[in-house]
Amino acid sequence: MNMKDSTEPAPTAQSTETGWQLESNRRDFLAGLTGAAVVAAVTGPKGVAQSPDRAINIARVAVPSSFIVSSENKISSLNDGFTPENSFDRSHGVYGVHRDWDNESALPWVQYDWSEPVNIGKIEVYWAVDHPRPAALPGSHWPTIHVPQSYRVLYWNGSDFVPVNRPQGLGVAADAFNATTFEAVKTSKLRLEVTVEKAEPAGILEWRVYNVGAVPALPPVIDAGVDRSVMLDARTYLAGKVTWLEDSQKNTARWLKTSGEGTVVFQDVSSPVTKAKFSAPGEYVLTLAASGSTDRSHCIAVHVEAEPPKDRLNVVYTRKYSIDSPFWNERAKAIIVNWIPHCIQMCERTDIPPMRGDGGIDNFIEAGKANRGEPHGKHKGYVFSNAWVHQTVESMCIALMVDAQGDRDIEQAQELMRSTLERWIPIILAAQMPDGYLQTAYILADRKTWPERWSPDHRGNHEGYVSGYFIESAINHYTLTDGKDLRLYNGAKKLADCWVANIGPGKKDWFDGHQEMEQALVRFGRFVNDQEGNHRGDAYIVLAKFLLDSRRGGSEYDQSHLPPGQQYEAVGHAVRATYFYSGMADIAAETHDPDYQSAVMSLWDNMVNKKYYLTGGIGSGETSEGFGPNFSLRNEAYCETCSSCGLVFFQYKLNLAYHDAKYADLYEQTMYNALLGGVALDGKSYCYTNPLINTERCLWHVCPCCVGNLSRTLLMIPTWSYVKDRTGLYVNMFVGSRIHVGQVAGTGVEVVQKTDYPWSGAVSITVTPEEAKTFSMYVRIPDRTTSKLYTDSPAVRGVKRFAVNGEQVTPAIQKGYVVVTREWKAGDRIELELPMEPQRVVADSRIKADDGLVALKYGPLIYNVEAADNQNIHRKLGAAPLRTEWRPDLLGGVVAITGKWADGSDLLAVPNYARMNRVGPPHAYPGEEEANSGPTDQKRNRQPAVDSMVWI
Repeated sequence: MNMKDSTEPAPTAQSTETGWQLESNRRDFLAGLTGAAVVAAVTGPKGVAQSPDRAINIARVAVPSSFIVSSENKISSLNDGFTPENSFDRSHGVYGVHRDWDNESALPWVQYDWSEPVNIGKIEVYWAVDHPRPAALPGSHWPTIHVPQSYRVLYWNGSDFVPVNRPQGLGVAADAFNATTFEAVKTSKLRLEVTVEKAEPAGILEWRVYNVGAVPALPPVIDAGVDRSVMLDARTYLAGKVTWLEDSQKNTARWLKTSGEGTVVFQDVSSPVTKAKFSAPGEYVLTLAASGSTDRSHCIAVHVEAEPPKDRLNVVYTRKYSIDSPFWNERAKAIIVNWIPHCIQMCERTDIPPMRGDGGIDNFIEAGKANRGEPHGKHKGYVFSNAWVHQTVESMCIALMVDAQGDRDIEQAQELMRSTLERWIPIILAAQMPDGYLQTAYILADRKTWPERWSPDHRGNHEGYVSGYFIESAINHYTLTDGKDLRLYNGAKKLADCWVANIGPGKKDWFDGHQEMEQALVRFGRFVNDQEGNHRGDAYIVLAKFLLDSRRGGSEYDQSHLPPGQQYEAVGHAVRATYFYSGMADIAAETHDPDYQSAVMSLWDNMVNKKYYLTGGIGSGETSEGFGPNFSLRNEAYCETCSSCGLVFFQYKLNLAYHDAKYADLYEQTMYNALLGGVALDGKSYCYTNPLINTERCLWHVCPCCVGNLSRTLLMIPTWSYVKDRTGLYVNMFVGSRIHVGQVAGTGVEVVQKTDYPWSGAVSITVTPEEAKTFSMYVRIPDRTTSKLYTDSPAVRGVKRFAVNGEQVTPAIQKGYVVVTREWKAGDRIELELPMEPQRVVADSRIKADDGLVALKYGPLIYNVEAADNQNIHRKLGAAPLRTEWRPDLLGGVVAITGKWADGSDLLAVPNYARMNRVGPPHAYPGEEEANSGPTDQKRNRQPAVDSMVWI
């Protein structure tokens, strides 16, 4: 946050709390500094004057940047002043210099910027080298850092970057600083342009730059950190940083409260890294000031709010249900009849070429042989290939809970699923080791390559990732059989008990490189408690928190760079992130840990208000399948389908914790657009990525991690539609259906919805309790403006009509819900009508990719314009009114938006979920150039022409 013109607060009293200090204003700060010279340095135009003709490392006060953003990296590693012991030293991080996979002809670079021109004549670079990795198994490989082939030094001459003259050195030796001298230049920008070895990155541990002549008077570099939220009476972890050109006891920093209603108490007001507490809810701005600088723009915004309700809401488990909705009947049928059988077929194939999405049920067969001491084959595919088998098992279980209602196609598909489960379950359980451990890649591995389970050297082997999916599949198998078939349930308890017995305080201290086990353990712990009672599942929840707490000493890529309670910005791989944040939200709700609560709300705010696509997708792809910087939302987005699943999980957990409908608004947006669009209308292909310009549907993928994830998520309609507590039922989604939600206020309740939503806003909800009981019905009234990034016009919100048993009600809305408390009898009916009309959407001006563009929206649906309907989609939208039109002949029946282009010609837009279904048959795989790529270095296959886009 930048605030150059912030207000100064009045002086405050001294703190009465030992070790903590109340905020001070700028005058207090200046008066408290030691020595007139320092005061002059703070208030004067420049830093303290330096002695002449002395070469020092001026990189310390440069601002680093790079050719591409990469989530494995911390760019501050370049100039943190560290002297490595050798090229393997990672104690202060490494900056990897990668090629851009979308522009491989361009040479990567890193760059320093100074606040004013400086005279430079020498640099030193300490190159990083990676050890050979013992975990060289398929799917566990990471690009290995090497010294580069070569590099150049370039400087900014006022109009362009040009090479320095007469460079001498340019060495690439390991374990040493490589010095390069050159003819002195005066510049404010210096760049290293690096030629890397083939596909492997180069790595820089430290890059020094030396001045020529007099030491320049450069101000310190100040970084106040990131904006965040914090619970009232909790502490926030300030992680500011000030770097001066030279170390001195006279260097002084101080935190200031620039604005905010209450009092701020700092643990150490003069330390950039400290903690702070706030006395009242509201919006605050904190400034980090430093001697040698008059710049007061280095601020963070802090949102302070009361902690969530003590009791979280309860899950409505997906059990047998029926769908009565033209929209969802078609979508569910496509998934059940075509997509899941396709996944079954692919998991059973033994002829898929290596590293082309191979490794299905055959891995479990071979692991069973190994467990019995029989001759066996090697593991096929990625180390995490068990995941799509477990996801497909869970998808089958959920699909079997959908009432076929006499549809013969669905009945035949369900017969296939029943027989497949009967065939697969014994195979999967036979692959489980005697103590409950289950991952076929480990079971079938050579012990010389992979000697032990849960080893720090093998965090990339996805032990928790695949185990978590197994546990989650067991939950829905239990609900499918009403607890009559306990085979998978008992197997999941055996696996979870194995982890509890081996990992935890006094045992192994460990975390997985790819999160999933954490949220699975909480989900399973709650489920076991609900089925068995006596706190039988508590140990699994405790282990989940231990796994989360153990994440430290790693990188942003897998969110192990900071303790969970100190993470305030969404970074790294987007799927790992959302699974991580979902698990954190679970633990925050279970333990009421204020650090977790504060971190979860900070991460949510950063993601939704700075890194969130209009379609409800996340992950710009500027980093490895992950988040880019704030407001950097290119339309050639990554938006992996699995990240949409993870985002639904995260928003759902927040709805449970906060009892607030805005989180359901958001997961509805993701579900109807980014996720639902992940599977083709006919259910025969899917999208790995979901950009807002084009997309590519394919039959399979070299990394088919999304194939079962999207089907299991989309079909859990009862879980997403309803949540409850002891005295009420919350309606979160509007889907024509008949669902038994379990016990509410001591009686079983069935709910029947009739609606044509999302095409129409009319909804009828019939409540049928087994006994007449008094309880509350909470009905969500959508407010689809939750993200601050997008503005809709005209504004469409609220409810047009609300009635109970035919009597009109003027409802009060609490946290996004209409609340009706009464005695409910069988057949009581709520009727409501939500306003629905086409809208124009504009993006925040900081999203440069959408500057001057407009998107279209109707209800929860985002729309695309496609070349199949419009002669030219690269035109401006006209001012003519937008209208909606039911088109039964278009894309299986959709409400289209019609209007005019600026040139007066007709415009037609179709729902985003139906995009790219008219561009020819799907490919077997996405781009063939991805054939040998792992999940961390996928390339987006770009269409030669733009066929579909959101932003006009």
